[in-house]
Amino acid sequence: MSWTLTINTSRLILRPQQPDDYKSWYAGFAGRLPQQYKYDEGQISLDGCDPNWFSTLCKRHQDQALSDYAYIFGVFSRQNNQHLGNVDLSTIQREEKQWANLGYSIHNQYWRQGFGKEAVKAALRVGFENLGYHRIEAAINLDNHLSIALAQSVGLQKECIRRGFYYENEQWVDHLIYVALPSDLGLVEKPPVIVG
Repeated sequence: MSWTLTINTSRLILRPQQPDDYKSWYAGFAGRLPQQYKYDEGQISLDGCDPNWFSTLCKRHQDQALSDYAYIFGVFSRQNNQHLGNVDLSTIQREEKQWANLGYSIHNQYWRQGFGKEAVKAALRVGFENLGYHRIEAAINLDNHLSIALAQSVGLQKECIRRGFYYENEQWVDHLIYVALPSDLGLVEKPPVIVG
């Protein structure tokens, strides 16, 4: 069994990464510019990231999706299949909550072209319509203004600040919580599917 969910937008394809994507994935990371601001990872070492390592990564992503732990989409250009980044939805709790966390990252050489917004909007829709979530939230550092702007641009609503929410750089850090429900995207609210 494999997870094959694919999303097409006007310029992008969001889908599980496959071992054959290695060259495109590698080029995306290798082409990154130096760090652009505090929360940009910038250039990273790709030592050890060979095709076998990447194949193992793809299998781990498959296992995570099949166990409903996390759904990690590679973001690719429809024009040339270039790897632009990733978007992920991670299950926090199912049952009565149907609650997930949203993550997103576009390689910095592709910023300011609207790819992040297009990818996140598509991921939110598929999270509600295909993966059955009712609440999708993003936890964002208080001063990560670019991420906050993206969250607001796709319709997530500021809900609260969670104190000491993530352990980063050897300290517990507060995060802003931005949330979307199906109704925020004009979708129908559905009751949860509860197994057992």
